[in-house]
Amino acid sequence: MRGVFHLAVGQAPADLPAPGNRLDWLAGILPETAAQGADLLLLPELFATGYNIGDQVAARAEHADGPTAGRIAGLARQYCVAIHYGFAERDGGAIFNAAQCFGPDGAHLGGHRKLAIPPGFERDHFTPGQGCALFTYRDVRIATLICYDAEFPEAARHVAALGAEIILVPTALGAQWGWVAQRMIPTRAYENGVFLAYANSAGDENGLRFLGESFIATPDGQDLARAGSEPSVIYGDLHLGKIAKAQARLPYLKDRLTLAFSNPDVDIG
Repeated sequence: MRGVFHLAVGQAPADLPAPGNRLDWLAGILPETAAQGADLLLLPELFATGYNIGDQVAARAEHADGPTAGRIAGLARQYCVAIHYGFAERDGGAIFNAAQCFGPDGAHLGGHRKLAIPPGFERDHFTPGQGCALFTYRDVRIATLICYDAEFPEAARHVAALGAEIILVPTALGAQWGWVAQRMIPTRAYENGVFLAYANSAGDENGLRFLGESFIATPDGQDLARAGSEPSVIYGDLHLGKIAKAQARLPYLKDRLTLAFSNPDVDIG
């Protein structure tokens, strides 16, 4: 019998003006997050830097083991909660829209670089990442996809086929894209039989209004928890036994391999 994974999703205020303010906000919510018994706290896309900040991205980008990472790892140790957050990662001459997770002992658990860079300002600043890697925490296999990545069914199917049981999606979804958070992304949980958590920002940042509506979806695509439009933290108890039941009831991951297409060169993931 699989156990329960306690997940928190932090819907951060978008208008926090500087990285230091963002870390202060994080430190402010962690006592309650720890008191709620969360195993892991998921934060939005580019949480550490801000999203709609234009050319400041380059100035705020850090190496994966930079000073911001050090402070977040310290907070994870202090409150005994894993912290998964988005940041701008500098590596050589490239900058990646990235996310990483530190465990409750401060150890680095895993990271991801955004694969699909959407039209708009991101293409002026970020290099696309390559590949997906799972990490294991509390005996649960976890994958990360960042915002636009998860809008491709192939990406969620890929990590589910690798064995992901939870897909974590830091996002920066604008207020005009409600259908994405309300319909499209919960479908990724349903069609793969996994839990999926989606962490967005709330409010306005330099003229961009965020939708909010962070959520945790169950393996049948239903809301376990969902935020509104204001900054908040939501919680969900993920009963892991539901994953095997969902995947047995609708064996998409197995039966997709039986599909016969007229073009034998098509890769169906």
